[in-house]
Order: sequence, then C-alpha cells, then structure tokens
Amino acid sequence: MAFRRRNKSYPFFSQEFLIQNHADIVFGLVIVVLIGLMFEATAKTAILFIQPQYNISTLSPDGEVTFYHYGWRDCATVLFYFFIAIILHAVVQEYILDKVNRRLHLSKSKNTKFNESGQLCVFHLVSSVWSLYILITEGYLLHPSSLWENYPHVHLRFQVKFFYLAQLAYWLHALPELYFQKVRKEEIPRQLQYICLYLLHVLAAYLLNLSRVGLVLLFLQYASELGFHIARLFYFTDESHQKMFDLWAAGFVFTRMVTLTLSFLAVGFGLARAENQGLDLEMGNFNTVLIRMTVLLLVCVTQSWLLWKFIRFQLRRWREFRRTQDARKKAAPKPALRPLKRDSLGHHENGVLKAENGASPRTKKIKAP
Repeated sequence: MAFRRRNKSYPFFSQEFLIQNHADIVFGLVIVVLIGLMFEATAKTAILFIQPQYNISTLSPDGEVTFYHYGWRDCATVLFYFFIAIILHAVVQEYILDKVNRRLHLSKSKNTKFNESGQLCVFHLVSSVWSLYILITEGYLLHPSSLWENYPHVHLRFQVKFFYLAQLAYWLHALPELYFQKVRKEEIPRQLQYICLYLLHVLAAYLLNLSRVGLVLLFLQYASELGFHIARLFYFTDESHQKMFDLWAAGFVFTRMVTLTLSFLAVGFGLARAENQGLDLEMGNFNTVLIRMTVLLLVCVTQSWLLWKFIRFQLRRWREFRRTQDARKKAAPKPALRPLKRDSLGHHENGVLKAENGASPRTKKIKAP
C-alpha cells in the first residue's frame, strides 16, 4: 500500500526513507496486530491493542449493561490507534490535500498552513459530530445537572471511553507528524503549544473522572476551531473571502463565554456542593478544593491565552486591511485637469489677456482725428 509517489529512492534506515515511507511502515505494524487475532496464542495480546479494556457488566432495568473504567492497559489501545491516526493522516494528505495543492499553486508557507488546516478541519468535523452524538444519546444536553451529579463518573460507556482514547491517540500522533511533514522550524513552537494544550485538557478530564464536562467543552472547542480552519481554507483559495473570519470571530467569543460559564457552574458550584468531598484514589474521587481550583485555573488561563491570541489576530487583520486600502488609494488614477478655453489671440489669466507665448498682446494706438 503506497501512500506517496516515489520520485527518488533512498537507502534503507536513512532519514529520507523513513519520512517518505513512514505510513507504509506503520500500516505493516497494524497488519501484524490484526494477524495476531487469527491465532489463539496471540489473540489475547492482540485484542489488548484493539479493544478498550477494563469492562464491567452490571444489571439494569433495560438488561445487562457494560461499563468501562481506565487503567494502565489503555496505553496499548492508545498506541494502536496512534498508528491508525498516522495512516489516516497520510490518506487525507495524499488523496485530498495534495491534489488540491497542485491546482492552487500556493507558496511554501501557505502550503504548510493549508495542509495544517485541511488535516485539522477533517479531525474537528469528525470529533464535533461524534461528541455531539454522545451528548445527545447520553442525555447530557437535556439534563445539564448530570454533568456534576453522582460524581465521580468512574464508569463510562463504550462510546465515551473510545472517544477519549481516540482523542489521546490523535493528539499524540500530531507530535511525530511535525517531523514527518517537515514543518518549518518557526512553525513548530506554535503547533506544539496547541498540541500540548489539547493533550493536557483531554488527559485531565479523563483521569480526573470529569468526562462529562470534558465532552461538552471539547464539543464547543472543536466546533469553534472548525469554523476557523474552514475560513482559512477559503482564504487560501481566494484571498477576497474575509467574511468567514467575521462569522468565526462571533462564534469564538460566544464559545469562550459558554466555556467559562459552564466550567464555573459544574466545577466551581456543582462539585463544591457534592456530598463526597475528599481525595479517594480507589474510588476515583478527586473532589477537593485544591483540585477544583487547579482545574478552574487551568481553564481560565487557557481561555485568556486564546483570547489574547484572538485579539492579536484581529489587530493584524485590521492593519492588513488598512494597508491594502491605502495602497489602493495611492494606485488609483488621478482625475485629469479640465483644459482652459482659449480665444484666437490667447487666453485670460487673472483678468488680463495673454498671448499664446505668455506675453501680453500689444494695445492698438488710437489715431488722432
């Protein structure tokens, strides 16, 4: 299975060979794990990578229900879907983004940003639809109090746990992709910032048993970022498309307000009034004042940082718009001067008749009678 065109062959174990064939190498590892399911001796080990672990079956009025909790064996599952994310990244890049890039003929810097927005646009679209589906089916939207009631939320349904494992796998795969995609050095710090922030927030919501609040916040964030990357893709296709950024700006401010309000409502007030106060690692209870304040501080600092970047982005757009308007005014042709009417002898200037050569015409002498 070849993902990229081979214009030149490189020696084995070289850096260029690894970058060019990393998707094929990872695909081979995935095939090895899948083949392991076919044999009884290796099936138990192979299933550890594919299926989420730590399942518990309980009886309910609707019948037997299976719940999950987290543990160290989740690392193997995250590793497998880490490989899957690398393969899907290569598929999107090769069969969608590269074909569009050949038609647009973008510069190298714009090409890098276009690929970044294209990949994140696909991921944010899938994640926002997926998280919204979970919120609707689990009933979190119709009953907001369920976000903090009956804490700790140790037992997760399959779709909730698999969502968090997929999120961790994707953001972990984004780290080596900086190397595989040959991202420019000046772009690496910016991309590392948001990758690490996503990993920190997703991991905190998963390990602190704040999965319900985390689902809502991730849905809001992914929907907002989806609008930004769609606007940027339209901008790269045609720089006159600026209205999409205005729509995203309104949605961005609304998202920040809802995120802060929901965080203080669920963590600051909901969990503060819960009966089970205290730290209990065996029960998965992290409802202490210190942890609640740390979570709120993390959310507030992140939202403030995002708002600061948003303000700087809007100011840069405003400066570019003003610079463009000034350049257009300077390049506009000046209106032609209206020519003065001239008589047969010359023209008038300040009430005095002038000749064609600029001299005053000679006055006629009056003959004496």
